[in-house]
Amino acid sequence: MKKLTKGEEQVMQVLWTIGQGFANEIMAAFPEPKPAYNTVLTVIKILENKGFVKHETFCRAHRYSPAVTKEEYSQRFLGSVVERYFNNSYLDLVSAFAKKENFSLEELEALKKVIDEAINDEGK
Repeated sequence: MKKLTKGEEQVMQVLWTIGQGFANEIMAAFPEPKPAYNTVLTVIKILENKGFVKHETFCRAHRYSPAVTKEEYSQRFLGSVVERYFNNSYLDLVSAFAKKENFSLEELEALKKVIDEAINDEGK
């Protein structure tokens, strides 16, 4: 799976939020300042070619929807970041953020809870 460009990611964020929509519905969901209509259609076509977006045809109109969930994309993208920049170690990733961001006690407790839940889910 390829990495999304900034513009592609903006369109995908809208599609992930609304679930599906015709071009005018996608445009309406963009925050201000809205991109140009033709730009959004071009990006959608690129996303279709990359396999991120699919469409259904109704007469001559297309209703677009994500072909990849936000979770699928974020997991694959994060995995490639961990592989390239953190020696394929999630521990190195979390350690780097913990050292740089000065996590609060509440954030560390929440992180521990997430880890504990993941361990419990794995044991099932």
